[in-house]
Amino acid sequence: MKPFAESCEQNKDVIFSVIQPLLQNFRSLLEIGSGTGQHAVYFAPRLPHLQWQTSELRENHPGIRLWLAESKATNILPPVALDVLEDSWPDTSYDAIFSANTLHIMHWPEVEAFFSGAGNVLNADGLMLLYGPFNYHGEYSSESNARFDEWLKLRDPQSGIRDIDDLLQLAKLNHLQLVDDIAMPANNRLLCFKAHQSDNRNRAPS
Repeated sequence: MKPFAESCEQNKDVIFSVIQPLLQNFRSLLEIGSGTGQHAVYFAPRLPHLQWQTSELRENHPGIRLWLAESKATNILPPVALDVLEDSWPDTSYDAIFSANTLHIMHWPEVEAFFSGAGNVLNADGLMLLYGPFNYHGEYSSESNARFDEWLKLRDPQSGIRDIDDLLQLAKLNHLQLVDDIAMPANNRLLCFKAHQSDNRNRAPS
């Protein structure tokens, strides 16, 4: 049976409405943390000019493959194994990176590895699009996010909603610049980072 995430079903239309114009001039995208695969099979057919590379922890690959097998999209690639700390990142480069609801599940060393790896595989002038809840200057943006963060930490004390100030520091270290911060429903955001044009891209990840 295919895995199913209700949150993907609820947020796919509004996310697509925001990312679609941002991805019009790109040809390749790496999705980090593809989850069930629902976002990939919804977004990719609507972006036929774009080759969509899924990635996930190995144990989640069977579910993604079930979604991909049912999809008629020809521009979705099967998932690559990507534990941001343990696995080698793809030995290629991408015009864009997309990730939804991942950073608050990761431990902080994984968030650091996420930004480091993304900075290595993203082409010059490429975009990294991050969807999810974020804190601002040490404060929650809503009561519901505060309750969600409490639930996350009860489940895993090293997880939690990440603060924009900390992410901006990681972005600077990895030659990424925040160029847009878009309000989304249910107290989520879409953070858009751009790779510095002057940085040396297309190098192999360390």
